[in-house]
Amino acid sequence: MPTNTNCAGVSRRDCLQLGLGTLLGGGLVTALRARGFAAEAVNSPQAKAKSCILIWMDGGPTHFETFDPKPNAPEEYRGEFQAIPTAVPGVHFSEHMTKLAASLGKYAMIRSIRHDQGNHGAGNHYMMTGAPPRIPVGCGAFVSFHPSMGSVVAAEKGAPAGLPAYFSMPAMTRSGGPNFLGAKYAPFVVGDDPNGNGFKVRDVVLPSGLTGKRFDDRANVRTEVDTLKRVMDKAAADPATALDEHYKQAYDLMNSKEAQAAFDIGREPNKTRDRYVRNSFGQRLLLARRLVEAGVPFVTVDDGGWDHHSDLFGALRKRLPAWDQSVASLITDLEERGMLDSTLVIALGEFGRTPKISTLSGQAKAGRDHWANAMSVLFAGGGTPGGTVIGATDRNGFAAVDRVLSPESFVSTVYTKLGIDPGKILYNQQGRPAHLVSEPTPIKELM
Repeated sequence: MPTNTNCAGVSRRDCLQLGLGTLLGGGLVTALRARGFAAEAVNSPQAKAKSCILIWMDGGPTHFETFDPKPNAPEEYRGEFQAIPTAVPGVHFSEHMTKLAASLGKYAMIRSIRHDQGNHGAGNHYMMTGAPPRIPVGCGAFVSFHPSMGSVVAAEKGAPAGLPAYFSMPAMTRSGGPNFLGAKYAPFVVGDDPNGNGFKVRDVVLPSGLTGKRFDDRANVRTEVDTLKRVMDKAAADPATALDEHYKQAYDLMNSKEAQAAFDIGREPNKTRDRYVRNSFGQRLLLARRLVEAGVPFVTVDDGGWDHHSDLFGALRKRLPAWDQSVASLITDLEERGMLDSTLVIALGEFGRTPKISTLSGQAKAGRDHWANAMSVLFAGGGTPGGTVIGATDRNGFAAVDRVLSPESFVSTVYTKLGIDPGKILYNQQGRPAHLVSEPTPIKELM
């Protein structure tokens, strides 16, 4: 099965309406309390994470066959996999999550996030930004109504010497862009496979036959050309600006010793590379660790292929053991290096999967379909209390029923952990305000 495929801001008027509504409806105290809690958390010693590695399980991973099995549910709900105990008494994972089950004491598990966006485009946007789409969004859409977490973190925390502030591997996620923050805060995409021989990153090595002097000469010519006055409509942004950002980024990377060192994954001992698993996903996690070690504040590993409408059990029997080892190895490696307190590690997708196993028309092998009423999220690092399990779904996995949480709560937690106020007001190019997160209340159990 292909691993990267699946089935498919606030206006001024809004701000005025929101203010009037809260005053008349008695919601002002609640809003201020939430804002105060977020500010308190940001200013507390607990907000100590410096970087985030986001493992994006594109397509919508099943919660049943990973972190929230239902062994007592009827057969048509519980599926083919058995439940196994974890390091936390009374908590069970699915049978192929052995290493993560054994290491649950090092991280937290959220089982009760839910939302109302049951297609890929909308669900991706909601979980990646903390903002629901403004209009109906199709399943195959790549949409951006609000800056992604990676772009916001890049803008707020800045870039380390010689490297961009935001990376995405091997592609940018559907809603992983900067929106009105601008091209400067778009992710630098590393599309090449670090598991391959002769791994090199585009724009980090000089083209063959181009010496350092010739490269500098060409860059100087471009600089001279860019001093020419551009004729443009003052009401519109200069379309060359974004292109300039990419040229500058490429030039800086080619001249950066820090970038050369961070991407030289061959420096890692074979034992370490084997520990992460010698496949594309495992080696991208290892590369992500090297990037945060070099000071990069946000790295997304876009891990596609979780849209299992059919052949769910056959596909996951092959995939989960290696995936489990790679993610567990990342968390353990960061802990051993003294980096887990300063690095968030998060794994999630856009939603969970349907409780009842289904077979779509023309497909012989059973799967599960899109389901936004329940999902599981792995959350590690940045002072997160290990062994914490937050919330629960009902007996058959239909919906989150205990400590029900929203995408806004999840995204607010990420920002707060990184020392960013989730209640901050952003302004787009037209000067219109937009809440970074409209409900800026972090998940207190994770703080």
